[in-house]
Amino acid sequence: MISVTRLGKTFPGPRPRRVLHDVSFDVARGEFVAIVGESGVGKSTLLNLIAGLEQPDEGTVVVNGQDLAPLDDNARTALRREHIGFVFQSFHVLPYLTVRRNVALPLALNGRHGTAADARTHALLDAVRLADRGDSMPRELSGGEMQRVAIARALVHAPAIVLADEPTGNLDPDSAAQVIALLRECVKSNAATALLVTHSRTAAAAADRILALTPSGIVPFAP
Repeated sequence: MISVTRLGKTFPGPRPRRVLHDVSFDVARGEFVAIVGESGVGKSTLLNLIAGLEQPDEGTVVVNGQDLAPLDDNARTALRREHIGFVFQSFHVLPYLTVRRNVALPLALNGRHGTAADARTHALLDAVRLADRGDSMPRELSGGEMQRVAIARALVHAPAIVLADEPTGNLDPDSAAQVIALLRECVKSNAATALLVTHSRTAAAAADRILALTPSGIVPFAP
C-alpha cells in the first residue's frame, strides 16, 4: 500500500538543510506500522511526501499502487481526498463546526450527503465513544476527545491509508494511551493501512511493526 524507495529531501536556503536521506521501506495492505525518531529527524516531512503535500528531491513514493511523481496538483489532491485519512498532533478540528460536521467533512468534500453519509458519520462517532457529543462544539471537548474526533474524521470516508503524525503529542499519558488504542482498534476494524510517526515508544508499541528513522535513513528498531 505504501512503497518508499531511496527518498531524499533537502530544504533550500542560505544553508540548505537535508532532512531525509536514502529512506526506503514498504507497508503492506492492512498493516499498522510505526516510525519512531527524535524531533527534527524528518518524520512529518516523510508523511507530507507520502501524502503528496511536498515533492522529494530524490527517490519515489508509490501509494495504493500509484506513483506520485507524474501526478499534478489536482490528481494528488484527489488521491488524498479519496484514499488517505490524516490524524495530526494538533487535532485540526475546525472550531466553528459541530463534532458531527467535523467528522462528516471528508464525506462532504467527496460529494457524499444524505442518509448514508449521516449513518456513516454516526457509526464513526459511536466507534470513538462520542455518539452523544455530535452536537457539541470543539471548545466543549477535552484534548483526548478532540483527538477522537480527528480519528473518526480520518476514517469516515473509508480511506485505504491512514497517516498519523504524533497523534498523542499534546495529550497526557492516560489520554494518549486511550487514543492510541482507539486508533488501532478503528484502523483494524475499517481494514485500513496505517502509518504512525511518533517520538513516543509507548505509542509505537501499538503497531504491528516498528521502524526507526535516522539521519541516515530507516534502520531496524532497537527497543
